[in-house]
Parts: sequence; C-alpha cells; structure tokens
Amino acid sequence: MTLTTSTPESVEIPTPERPPTSGSSVGTRVLGMLSPNKVSALYVLAVIVIFFSIRVPETFPKSATVSQVLNGNAVIGLAALSIVIPLSARVFDLSFAYTMSLSGVTAAYFVVEREWSTSTAIAAALAVSLVVGVINAFVVVILRVDSLIGTLATGSLIQAFITFVTNEVPITGSALYGSFSDIGQKQALGVTLPVIYMFVLAAALWFLMEHTAMGRRIYATGFNTEAARLSGIPTKRIQFCSLLVSAVLAGWAGITLAAVLGSGSPTAGTPYLLPAFAAAFLGATQLRPGRFNAWGTMLGVITLGAGTTGLALAASPPWAANMFTGIVLIAALAVTTVERSGGRSFRLRRKGKHTEAAA
Repeated sequence: MTLTTSTPESVEIPTPERPPTSGSSVGTRVLGMLSPNKVSALYVLAVIVIFFSIRVPETFPKSATVSQVLNGNAVIGLAALSIVIPLSARVFDLSFAYTMSLSGVTAAYFVVEREWSTSTAIAAALAVSLVVGVINAFVVVILRVDSLIGTLATGSLIQAFITFVTNEVPITGSALYGSFSDIGQKQALGVTLPVIYMFVLAAALWFLMEHTAMGRRIYATGFNTEAARLSGIPTKRIQFCSLLVSAVLAGWAGITLAAVLGSGSPTAGTPYLLPAFAAAFLGATQLRPGRFNAWGTMLGVITLGAGTTGLALAASPPWAANMFTGIVLIAALAVTTVERSGGRSFRLRRKGKHTEAAA
C-alpha cells in the first residue's frame, strides 16, 4: 500500500523578513498607490494638462477650466456609472443611451403636456426606465440572448418608440424652467448639481461593490459565472437585477440631461454611448485593475473630459473629440485584456510550480 500526499495550491512557505519601519512602510504604500499600473490615467491626465497649458495658455490653465470639465462631463459620469454594475457581472447594456433619451422625453412630456409636478414626472420617467430594465433582463437572462445583441435590439425599439411618439421634435415649454431645470442647472459648492449627483452615486457604488457581500458576488459572477453558480451564488438573479439597476440609473442620467438642456430631446442620450463605455473601460484599468469600479470610472471621466475640453479650447475640428475618445477606448480595452490574460498566465504558472513541488 502506497501513501500519497498532496500540497494545497494556496499553501506558501513564509520566509522571514525584517519588519519594515513605519516610514518605509508608508512610503511603500504611497508608491504602490501611485504605480502606473494602478493610476496610469493620472499620468495621462498630467500629460494632457501640460500639453494644453502650453498649447492654449490663455484659456486652459485656469480654475474655470476645472469647473468646465466637471460640469460638462457630469452627465457622462452618471451614464458611465450606470453600466458599472452590469459590466462587473459580465453583462453589456447598450440600451442605456436610449433609455436616457426615453426618460428625458417622458419627464418633459408629463411636465409640459400633462402639467404634472416635477417629482411626479420624475417618478414616471424612472418607472418607464425600470420597465426597460425588465425587458432587457427578460431578453438577456430568461431568453438567454447575448447581452450585446439583446440590449442593442432593445435600444433600437426604444428609439423607434420615441420617434413614433415625438416625430423627432424636442419637447419644450416654459414649464420646464424652474424646479425641473434646477435639477441640472442649479449650482452648489461651486459646481452644478449633476456633479454632486455623480460623486454621490460613485460613493454609493464604491461602498456596494467594495464593502458588501453583494458586491463580492457581483464580481465573482463577472470573473467566472459558472464557478460562481456552482459555489451557490445566484448568478442569473444578479445579472437580472444588474440590468434593472442600470436602466434606473440611466433613467436618472436622462432626466438630469433633460434638465440641463431644458427640453426633452428624442436623441439626447445617443452621443453618450461611446464616452460612457470609454470611461467605464478606462476605469477598469485604474485603482482596481481588472475590475470595473466607481472611482476608477470617475478618473476615466475626468481624464476624457480634460482631453475633450482641451481640444475644444484649442479650436480643434469636431471629429477630434470622437477620435480622442475612440483611441482611449481601444487603449483601455487592450490594457484590460492584457491584464486579464497576464493574470491568468501567472496563475497557471503558479499552479504548475505547486504541482511540480507536490510531485
């Protein structure tokens, strides 16, 4: 009879090390936090600031530019944050931009045409957004249609419905000025309210994703759906609910956008599709590389915003902003892919070493 033994993969033999002093420990942590692998967008942002400060020194290096970047990109931030949870659960929601248009048109319609109060119109718009989320979840989770195709189809249906109802004519009226327009135009702490909404939402998502069991389950579902399901995590329910949350948050972003514009535009949300995904994927390479996260997304929004604002102040052609955003999105996707494949290769090499040692 032969006895065999095995060594668990997670067991590592510790090596005695000299405990670092408090000063060196703090310095090491700071250097780790500022590592280009974690906050590369900060260095890109620094390059952008230096470049445009030299290119347009009379307008860019001003405090007003900071406010312009924040105020002008707050809606993009809200849109990007709306897709953080579904992306973390490995679900794409391409309909969020159309949901933004729908919620903005809905709120404006009830305020102008039905003379509803602002709060009631907002509730109705969010309810409509939730219905969109239910439809998305049914198509993607229950019918098992690929999320890219399913939510793109839903977005096309939403746009067709908006066109049918509005005939592509924006909904405007004096009723939109006052309490409704204050949602997007009123200032507080030196910035407009959408900036406050953006940072409050980022803080809420950060707490959910990083400090709750639900956040850990969402990440587990996104990393390996089948393994998470076998471990008892309700992956289908998580993906279902992630699409509901995405739709409601996109609905609020659309209401905010309508308040900023002072009208319910049938196509207001469409231009936010690419910038929001660019910010979210760029955020997945920041702070928590390989994970979609709220503060990384905010860093991505500010970096993209600084670039597009600098291009505008430099009187660049209209296509330059889209080109800049597209380049950033491709770079973010490439970095994310390399990080995931690199991490997977590292784990396989480590597993192989442990197997050889056990043998």
